[in-house]
Order: sequence, then C-alpha cells, then structure tokens
Amino acid sequence: MTRKLHILLLLSMAAALPQLSGCVGAVAVGAGAGALMVSDRRPSETYLSDQGIEIRAANRIDERFGDKAHINVTSYNRAVLLTGEVPDAATKAEVEKITAAVPDVKAISNELEIAGISSLSSRSNDTYVTSKVKGRFLDANKFSVNAVKVVTENGVVYLLGIVSQREADAAVEVARTTGGVRKVVRLFEIVSEAQAKRLDDPANKPTQSGAPAAATPPPTPAKQ
Repeated sequence: MTRKLHILLLLSMAAALPQLSGCVGAVAVGAGAGALMVSDRRPSETYLSDQGIEIRAANRIDERFGDKAHINVTSYNRAVLLTGEVPDAATKAEVEKITAAVPDVKAISNELEIAGISSLSSRSNDTYVTSKVKGRFLDANKFSVNAVKVVTENGVVYLLGIVSQREADAAVEVARTTGGVRKVVRLFEIVSEAQAKRLDDPANKPTQSGAPAAATPPPTPAKQ
C-alpha cells in the first residue's frame, strides 16, 4: 500500500474515533497510539503492517484451532514471533504454515511449546514480568525504551527491536536480572549506533516499507 493511502487510512481512523463510545477516552487512545508510532524506529507503514499481520494471523489461527491451543502472535518489522502452547508437533507446524501465508510476513520465529494450555494466573504473571522489565528499562536509562519490544511467555522474555549492539546487550542484561525471568531470547535487528540515533528522529526514518538498509535480518533466537 502506498504512503498516501496509509496517511488517508490514519486520517479516517482519527475521524472515526469520536463516534465510538466514550469519545474522550477513544481520542486519548488514538493520540497515544499515534505518539507511539512516531517514536517507534519502524517506518509508519511498517508499524501499521505489523498490526495488520498480528490481527490476520491471530484470526486465521483462531478459526482453525479455537480453544485447542493458546497462541500469541507478535510482529515486528514484518518478522513474526509465535509463542504459547499447542498440543502436538503437527499443530505447531500448521500454525507456522498459516502464519507464513499472511501477506507481508518475511520471517517467523516459532517458539510455540508442546504443552498444556497455560493458566490465567500464569498469563497474568507474564504480564507482570513484562511490566517489570519495561519499568527497569526506564530506570536504567541506557537506550530508547520504545526501541525494544518485550514479550513474556511462561517466564521467558523475548526482546525485539531495531537496536545497536550496545543497546541489545544492555536490554538483555536488564531483562536477565529481573525477578521472575527464567530466560531471555534475543530477536533483535542490529544497526550501527549512528543509525539508531538517526532512527530516533522521525524526520530521518525511512519512508519505504521494510527495515533500514543496514539492519541485519532477524537472527535465530539466542537464549540467555
């Protein structure tokens, strides 16, 4: 989709927000989402594409498996992370196949576990762990917090983002030493320090879809 169409889509979404219930809250959410997109290192087109990938993949997986599996889909720079629990290897493979068929997906890290579906308390704890990691990122103040996406599944923390090697190492160290974290998995795209700084300035972000030219492709998950 062209940049112009994306802008029109954003404007349409903004115009529709006041028609939703709780107009003030809806407008606040829209403004917050816009601010996050501006501060993100991904181009706006890619940011929106990632949201679309997550929705499409999740819907297709749910239609196929329903409550037989617990699967989370996270897309960053069109590289998809699959986490959760599935009953067997065949289901794990089929989920990956379904995801790969979603438009714009360029890579998949299939971290699904063959296990019973996690409990509500386990998922609540994962949410808590994610919030603790993000809070410690803020306290550490060693990199742009918005550059690192945190996903937690069964105590395993997955870190995604377009970052420098220094930022990646700092994020891993903070996450690794956070209470409740069993393991850390890196899923970063590495760029130079200079490029990371340029990407933090919205005026310098790429306008074309995809990762910055100097970014490395999504690596094989590295567990800490």
